[in-house]
Amino acid sequence: MPKVNVDGVNLYYEIHGDGFPLLMIQGLSENVYWWDTPVIDGFSKHLKTAIFDNRGVGRSDDLVGDLSIESMAADALGLMDALDINQAHILGHSMGGMIAQELALKFPERVKKLVLCSTSCGGSKAEMPSMETQKFLTKLSFKGHTRKLVEEAMPHIFTKKFMDEDPEFMEKKIDDILIIPTGPTTFKAQMGSWMRYNSYRKLKEMNIPTLIIHGKQDILVPPSNGDLLAAKIPNAEIVHFDSNAHMIHTEEPDKFNEVILKFLK
Repeated sequence: MPKVNVDGVNLYYEIHGDGFPLLMIQGLSENVYWWDTPVIDGFSKHLKTAIFDNRGVGRSDDLVGDLSIESMAADALGLMDALDINQAHILGHSMGGMIAQELALKFPERVKKLVLCSTSCGGSKAEMPSMETQKFLTKLSFKGHTRKLVEEAMPHIFTKKFMDEDPEFMEKKIDDILIIPTGPTTFKAQMGSWMRYNSYRKLKEMNIPTLIIHGKQDILVPPSNGDLLAAKIPNAEIVHFDSNAHMIHTEEPDKFNEVILKFLK
C-alpha cells in the first residue's frame, strides 16, 4: 500500500493517470472509497489524479493528538511535497473544501485552480444543517460508522429520488463505506475541526481561479453556503446542480467531471 510519512503520520494515497496534478480532498469521515470509480476514471484520463486518506481515516495512521482544518491542510501540503508536486489543481468536497480553502489561503503559489464542492466558509456567516441533521451528526460522533448509522446517514447526503432509483447501488455504497469504517474518535475530532473553522474574513484575499459547485438539495451543507463563497471570493464562478444533494459526484459523476474539467482547462 503506497504511503508517505508526513510529520510523523503515514498517509495512504493513490495516483491515477498522468498529466498536470489534481489533488482531491475528502470530507467528514470519508476515505478514498467514497470517491466513485467514474469520477476517478474521468479525471485520470486528463490529469494526474491524487487521492488520499486524511489522518485517522481509512488506511492512514490512527489519529493521535489534536486535529484542525489547519493541520489537515498541512498534511495535504506535506503529501504534495513528498510526491514532488510543486503545484496542483485542488478539489475539496465538504470538509475537504475547508481544507482546500486553507491550503489555497496559506500557500497560494501551490494551487493553480481551486474547486470547492458542497462546502462552506464556516463560522457565524455559514448556514448550519437542520437541527435534525445536527443531532444525527452528534450521534455519529459518539458511535462512528456502524452499519445502522451509515444506513441512517444516506438520506442526509443523497436525494430520495437517487436512493429510490437504485437501491442495489446504495447497498454497495454502504458496503464500501464499511470496508474501513471511521471510528468515533476521528469523527468527533473532524467534526470539531469543521465547527471551529472560519475563513469568511479571508475569502476576499483569495486570488486563485475558483469554481464553486453546490447541490440545491443539499441539507448537510445548505446551498446558501456555496452562494456566500461565490460572493466573497473574487471572480469565483458557481455552478448549481439543481437536482442533487451533498454527494453530487456520486449522483451525477459525468456532469460533475464535465463541469470541472471545463474549468480546469
